[in-house]
Amino acid sequence: PMPHHAKKRLGQNFLVDANIIGNIIAAIGPRADDRLIEIGPGLGALTRPLLERVETLHVIELDRDVIPRLRRLPRADRLHIHQQDVLRFDFTDFYNQHRQPLRIVGNLPYNISTPILFHLLDSRHCIEDMHFMLQKEVVDRIAAPPGNGVYGRLSVMMQAWFQVTPLFTVPANAFRPAPKVESAILRLQPHQRYSAEIHDPRAFATLVRTAFAQRRKTLKNTLKNLLSTEQIEAAGIDPALRAEMLSVADFVKLAHIHPAVTCKVRVNNP
Repeated sequence: PMPHHAKKRLGQNFLVDANIIGNIIAAIGPRADDRLIEIGPGLGALTRPLLERVETLHVIELDRDVIPRLRRLPRADRLHIHQQDVLRFDFTDFYNQHRQPLRIVGNLPYNISTPILFHLLDSRHCIEDMHFMLQKEVVDRIAAPPGNGVYGRLSVMMQAWFQVTPLFTVPANAFRPAPKVESAILRLQPHQRYSAEIHDPRAFATLVRTAFAQRRKTLKNTLKNLLSTEQIEAAGIDPALRAEMLSVADFVKLAHIHPAVTCKVRVNNP
């Protein structure tokens, strides 16, 4: 068959290094009865070894040109192909049909990796774990501690709901075409650490987004439409700090005081 040319608009870079592929599969540790979904299988670099290990594999692929190749893989009878945009795929609905926690893997397209992560965040209750290849700088951002220059909204939102474990770096020469950046493998496992304190996940998300919308400004200024200076102080946090100095736990404390939560309680108990 004709060689498949990577499509820039789809952010395609195909993994070709057999050692790296082996390391990724070992990190995932697929089990025969896993409910496994691969995002963006491309030419099947991970799909092929996954099919050897699981009884059923679901893949989400937007590029219909690569689908005939996937159908020709060994053990393709185990493969279920969902030809659609991953941002439109309803993971919660899929979970409700299968009633088994999802394990999600993939070499995420670089240009939409952050929207995909936020889309998956909404279905975190249905997920056992996720293993992704991402641009290394995105992994660094997700795993960054407070006070670090790249710590931001993505770091707080991912760390609030997931155990974040960067696993290893993947050099550019492991791909065709070689991207201009390094990649890294990331493991995300949902945790309940803050769920009891975050009463309203949507209000929490708004608070974090607003706090980081103008990075150079202090909380007193960025949050003024959500929280008064007194409310910020009541959470035990200095209103003169910038968002990047706050830990995830600090944001959880602020969300605790966020008025959206108290209004809701009042409505329910008039």
